[in-house]
Amino acid sequence: NMLTLNGKKMSKSTGNNILPGDIFTGDSPFLSKGFSANVARFFMLQAHYRSVLDFSDDAILAAEKGFNRLMDGMQLLSNIETSATSTIAIDPWIAKCYAAMNDDFNTPIVIANLFEGIRLINVLHDKRETITVTDFEQFKNTLNYFLFDILGIKNEKEISNSDQKLADVVQLLIEMRNQARANKNWALSDEIRDKLLAINIQLKDGKESTTFALV
Repeated sequence: NMLTLNGKKMSKSTGNNILPGDIFTGDSPFLSKGFSANVARFFMLQAHYRSVLDFSDDAILAAEKGFNRLMDGMQLLSNIETSATSTIAIDPWIAKCYAAMNDDFNTPIVIANLFEGIRLINVLHDKRETITVTDFEQFKNTLNYFLFDILGIKNEKEISNSDQKLADVVQLLIEMRNQARANKNWALSDEIRDKLLAINIQLKDGKESTTFALV
């Protein structure tokens, strides 16, 4: 029994249970709201895979707060200014990250080390410490590697950028379709609509404009 709910064993017969999908929708009396897949994953990684994980609304809310703090810190990376010298030692921090992984995939310690990395980001951002270009690249690459590759957290900034690119491409196709319709080229208009639908993008023609939705 590796997962409990509010400190008690999960049991369908007693009603002390929650379905995985409920975590995302919030459709459960045990939850105050839904949570993203990133937050759910981060919550689970805060416990060692060999230990019992106790699920509760308070616990996942705390995980969400920690996750947001982690991601906010990562956003500051692009604003760090490098220097001719480093006043902080990056190598010991990197060694601790790898040591935690070698310690039976100790994800709680990995996460603690990542928060230590966020602390370093903050002091560098506030110019209380300095870092060379070489050290900074090593520091940044290690953060990205452990957070996004090892722990499997999705980079929400990249997802957001990807979503915007998709929206821009679809909008261009909508404009091409509008032009085809204005020219009474119904065959091309239908072809654009049907090919988008084939990849689960549905166009919705309204009185004022055409919108799209993922289906």
